[in-house]
Amino acid sequence: MESIDGGLLVEGRTLVPMRVIFEHLGAEVKWNEVDKSIIASNQNVTITMEINNPIVKLNHKSIHLDVAPQIIAGKTYVPLRFVGEAFGGTVKWDGKSNQAVVTTNEKELRIHVEPEVITITISAAGDVTLGSDESYGYQGSFNQTAKNNGHAFFIKNIKDLFSKDDLTMVNLEGPLTTATTKAKKQFAFKGNPDYTEILTLGGIDVVNLANNHTFDYLQKGYDDTKKHLKQAGVGYFGYEDYHIHDIKGVKIGFLGYTGWNDTTTIRSQIKEDIQALRGQGTHIIIVNFHWGQEKSYVPNQTQKSLGRHTIDAGADLVVGHHPHVVQGIEMYKDKFIVYSLGNFMFGGNRNPSDKDTFVFQQTFHVQGGSLTTKKDINVIPFSVSSVSDRNNFQPTPLTGTKAQTLKDKIIRLSNQISNSDWTKYENKQTIK
Repeated sequence: MESIDGGLLVEGRTLVPMRVIFEHLGAEVKWNEVDKSIIASNQNVTITMEINNPIVKLNHKSIHLDVAPQIIAGKTYVPLRFVGEAFGGTVKWDGKSNQAVVTTNEKELRIHVEPEVITITISAAGDVTLGSDESYGYQGSFNQTAKNNGHAFFIKNIKDLFSKDDLTMVNLEGPLTTATTKAKKQFAFKGNPDYTEILTLGGIDVVNLANNHTFDYLQKGYDDTKKHLKQAGVGYFGYEDYHIHDIKGVKIGFLGYTGWNDTTTIRSQIKEDIQALRGQGTHIIIVNFHWGQEKSYVPNQTQKSLGRHTIDAGADLVVGHHPHVVQGIEMYKDKFIVYSLGNFMFGGNRNPSDKDTFVFQQTFHVQGGSLTTKKDINVIPFSVSSVSDRNNFQPTPLTGTKAQTLKDKIIRLSNQISNSDWTKYENKQTIK
């Protein structure tokens, strides 16, 4: 009996190193570097395969495999069961030892198979106000822009990015309601319930409701918002609500709070809520905070202490908003605290002096039911508007010098918190 490491689970199928398995099966193998093809043969059987092509040939018969041969970390892997049985072997699974067992001519090969690594990419963007304060007039408002251009206008420059991730999350700042009785405050936002379509068109999957504008139209506005989000299939969380989203069999839990003060009460609530989510089998927990001071580029002590406490309590990512400008990112105990993403699609200001914003994107790696320590992030510079002289509520990725300037700004602001170690985990992309 021979025992080796090196098996991998990919899409529920076992792949093994090419040369190891073919040698065990007594097959001669030839590799063609030009077309990335594999020919394995003995006196009776010939298999022809190409990398990333699920259609293979067994002698002269074409067969469609569930998973194609692949090159992973510079090594060529082939589907174990297909090649093993094609050359007359038997393939069995030993669940106790997590090994695939291949038997041919009374020879046994045991291959230890690593649990499949599942990747989940989550995008987080900042304040989204679909609507405006009606007392500030119609001209140049979000509502006028929606009427003149349609809902698809707002998501024109974000839909491609958000369609390629696994989940997109924003802070929904303002109710979606037809209620008329509003809170007595300087700014009271609301939007037409039909604006939920903007979220779905833009690939926005979940929203935070814990913020200082959710109750602008009192309890009715809040209840209406949750009703319309539910009807549109958009998840929501914040205050008394948590949300669990299942992607590829991985459970992601979301919590949201207003973090104006660091008290024993909120600390206890955060810890209890995270423990409750873990008790429901969540693999990843993301916590949103609406906190800080408006137009402040540096997080205050409450933000820092609450953010770090939340990581200590078991959160895997902390994301913040409310200042309406960007703040830095801190890496704390190998987890990220994104203190402020700034505005994003913000109908509450028709021409903000600072139009900078960014999308924070993290890819989580889950293996064997546990979150691994591997980290991949993208910090993607944006403007809240596709034009510079006003806010047309159409978030747009920055490119070239403008993108690099904003990236440098985020790094500089991060260094004012602690450091910018998070940059080591960025997927390095050329800013065109």
